[in-house]
Amino acid sequence: MVQSQAYTSLSNLLEKHTGQTLMANRHWRIDMALKPLMRENSIPDLDTLISLIDIDADPKLTSACVEAMVNNETCFFRDQANFALLTGPVLDMLREQRMGTKKLRIWSAACSTGQEPYSLAMAFNENAEKWRGWNIQIFATDVSSSALAQARAGRYSQFEIQRGLPVMQMLRYFDQSGEDWIAKENLRRAVTFTEHNMLNPAPHFGKFDVVLCRNMLMYLGEKRRTQVLDAIGTRMADDGILMLGAAETVIGQTQDFRASQEFRGFYEPVSRAASHLNAAHRIFG
Repeated sequence: MVQSQAYTSLSNLLEKHTGQTLMANRHWRIDMALKPLMRENSIPDLDTLISLIDIDADPKLTSACVEAMVNNETCFFRDQANFALLTGPVLDMLREQRMGTKKLRIWSAACSTGQEPYSLAMAFNENAEKWRGWNIQIFATDVSSSALAQARAGRYSQFEIQRGLPVMQMLRYFDQSGEDWIAKENLRRAVTFTEHNMLNPAPHFGKFDVVLCRNMLMYLGEKRRTQVLDAIGTRMADDGILMLGAAETVIGQTQDFRASQEFRGFYEPVSRAASHLNAAHRIFG
């Protein structure tokens, strides 16, 4: 098989299972991701790997191949300015709106190895007095079972723990174990991790006040982006807030969301926008 055809076959496999697409100029990621898997299974080259996948010789091999190619790039408190906007003014607004119930549900979608939801849990704990008496649920999902296994364990290498995490918080929320760092039990208990493919419906997740789906849409084709955003829309509270990555937008992707009027870089359900218009009509006639 010609090398470019091998890359195309593997790229198609990744897109079929996760929606993620790999442009030709990023095919180097395939080699980097699959070499350890091929070495472990004594597979000499990509042609042999593809042949084994095509005949479905071992379904576990196909799953492992997809997992190896999934982009799991993340870090603690990623995009610090936007994250600070979320954990400050955005959550303050929702806190005021939810004072009657004192309940807040947050979904960290495509959470990878868990740094994002753990960052949220730490942010709430740093403001514990403000949130005393509140029922705060942080729900985190990813398509990769291996990434979720690491997230549940809360175990990070020295390199991973230093990316975005201040030293004081590292010492407060993690214990050193050899060369790794492990999240303390109270931090791990603050997040519920569940395996979920964003291309599939999430009928049993309930409604969320905040959904974070950051730096995932950029790896999807146009139809897949719309599919994911529409699925998120069905799980949002009417006055909820959606946070995307800094390079992502809902514009031209979905009719379910629009740019937030209050917070730059955040998005709100169109149902919220409609309620704003109805309120303005009642006031101004």
